[in-house]
Amino acid sequence: MMRDEMGRGIGRGIERGIGHVIGMIIKVAIFLLIVIAGFGQGVYHLWNWLMPTLFRLPAITFWQSVGLLALSWLRFGGWRGFHGRRWGRRGGPWRRGMFERWEQMTPEEREKFREGMRGRCGRGPAEAQAKV
Repeated sequence: MMRDEMGRGIGRGIERGIGHVIGMIIKVAIFLLIVIAGFGQGVYHLWNWLMPTLFRLPAITFWQSVGLLALSWLRFGGWRGFHGRRWGRRGGPWRRGMFERWEQMTPEEREKFREGMRGRCGRGPAEAQAKV
């Protein structure tokens, strides 16, 4: 076996590294199985408790609940953490663009924008002033 300057075996570090990686892969796989099983059971029980009673929908199996969980994950939140830096935090490019537009507005334009938003949110200019 080759030895480095400190007298340690060079091959041992590589073997430990591979074993460590394989151990981590196994731990992550077990963790994911537990999480999927737990959330699958939660969806399964909630669906079979509420949906047939409230909406007269049929009961589902565990695997159908896991499939429903996967579909909802893809539709409502999937890959959110996998976009990388492009999306950033808290609104991403859309928010940044709106902030830049806001910074370029004059105080009169900002007030006009606020009035327009108050009107869209159900409060007219008179109600908005009365509440403030």
